[in-house]
Amino acid sequence: DVQLVESGGGSVQRGGSLRLSCVVSGYTYSSHCMGWFRQSPGKKREGVAHLDSGKMIRYTDSVKGRFTISLDNAKNILYLQMNNLQPEDTAMYYCAIRGDGDLCYSVFEGDFRYWGEGTQVTVSS
Repeated sequence: DVQLVESGGGSVQRGGSLRLSCVVSGYTYSSHCMGWFRQSPGKKREGVAHLDSGKMIRYTDSVKGRFTISLDNAKNILYLQMNNLQPEDTAMYYCAIRGDGDLCYSVFEGDFRYWGEGTQVTVSS
């Protein structure tokens, strides 16, 4: 079974930084599309950043220049480095894998089959 376990969330002040990690196990395909989503209370889950084995990297506009997604292939860990955090970044953050060998043909929530349980990020002003 594919399992994703996130960590690294916490509480920071405006302008602070956090690095989220997602340990991936059980995914045996050589190609992949992975990413981070977030959800705030009362809002829909939104995509934050995605990458695939075809070298595609994509960010939602609100995090461009502040967040960096990366993958350590040797350790099977997906990262999200978040700098200059703002109160509007407060959310539960989830990592996800699109599917069995799929690249990031599209990155809607419904395209992703495997999900972690999430890690909470809270940014105070």
